[in-house]
Formats: sequence, structure tokens, C-alpha cells
Amino acid sequence: MIAVEGLRRSIHTGTHTVEILKGLDFAIARGEFAAIMGASGSGKSTLLGLLAGLDTPTAGNVTLNGTAISYLPEDKLAQVRGKTIGFVFQSYQLIPTLTAMENVLLPYELNSDGDRKSGLERARTLLESVGLAKRLDHYPVQLSGGEQQRVALARAFVLSPPIVLADEPTGNLDTDNGQAVLDLLLTLNRSEGTTLVLVTHDPALASHATRVITLRDGNIISDAVQTPSTAHL
Repeated sequence: MIAVEGLRRSIHTGTHTVEILKGLDFAIARGEFAAIMGASGSGKSTLLGLLAGLDTPTAGNVTLNGTAISYLPEDKLAQVRGKTIGFVFQSYQLIPTLTAMENVLLPYELNSDGDRKSGLERARTLLESVGLAKRLDHYPVQLSGGEQQRVALARAFVLSPPIVLADEPTGNLDTDNGQAVLDLLLTLNRSEGTTLVLVTHDPALASHATRVITLRDGNIISDAVQTPSTAHL
């Protein structure tokens, strides 16, 4: 589902070159839950941005669901992103002037060829599945942090994307809300058959993945398959 080949990302400062990623190679299978770990500055957020097509590598390539994305024109890249990837941000990234329902429906309206009625039904079903059946018409400012992240989860899954990328999705939440969001991610991962890639610095969160890829100074220092933990965060 995801193939990374010779992936490099460098930044030129004018006086020297900073190598953020130093030639990564790995593949993630369909339906797999992979956690990307590493200390601050290890390159994990840069890697996630490259997997999402939000940045262009200095060298190498990312292939998503059979399509090489790293050097596509922006219009074609936007089409691939819209239909292939759901993204969950640490800071939620909800549009403040849209209700919970409208925020979840937005990717459907931007990227789907289906009718609006089907989109509304899908959005409502997802919001109900994350426990927000009574909050459909609430704006982000009227929702708690945990509720906003649950809206973001529903939005990420509304188009049934084959891949969901999550950047520290529990980082701004307390323990109880963090556990609730993790449980929902795992449930949606299983029920939708989605490939889930999650960036985290938290070993307790990574313990729930089936695979952990660890970065240090732009290199992969460990790539381990594991039995997921059933313990709480």
C-alpha cells in the first residue's frame, strides 16, 4: 500500500545543507498499523509530510496504492491525496465556521463524484460511531478538544480512504480522551480495513501498532513487527 524508496530530504540554508532524511527504504502492507517513532528532530514529521504528498523529496520516491506521487503535478497530486489519504492532525485543523457535520462532509464535497445525500449519510454514520450523534450542528468552538479530534477522525474516514496518516493524534489530549481517540482509530482501522500510519514519540501509543519504525537523525534504526498491546495508554 505504501512503498518508500531511497527517500531523502535536505534543506539548504545558504551556508550548508541539513539532511533531514538520509535515504529511507520500507514498505507498509494493506491494512497494517505502523507507528513511526523518534525523538524530536529525528525526521518523523518530515517523513509523514512526504508520505502525504505535502512536501517533495530531495531524492527518492513515495508510492501510494500503486501511484508514484513525489513528482506529480499539483493538480494530479491533489486528486490522489483526496481519494487515497485521510489525515488526522494533532491540532485538529477543523474549519471554525463549519459545523461538525459540515467539517466531516467537506472532503466528500471536494473529492467525491457521488451525490450529496450519500455523503450526508456517511458523515452522520461516522459521527454517530465516534459518539457525536447529538453534536452534529455544533461548531468547533462549542466542542471539547476530545470531541474536536473525534470530528477530525470522522472527517479522515469519510471517503473510506485506503490510507490514514495521523500526526500525534493524542498529543493535545488528556489521558481519557487520548485513550478514546486511540480506541476509535483502532476500531475504524479494523472495520474499514484502512492502512494506518501514526507518528508518535509515545511508546505506550506505539505499543498498540503491529509494526514500529524508529528514526534517529534521519535514518531508520529499527523496523520491528510486534504483537499489539491490549493495555490502556
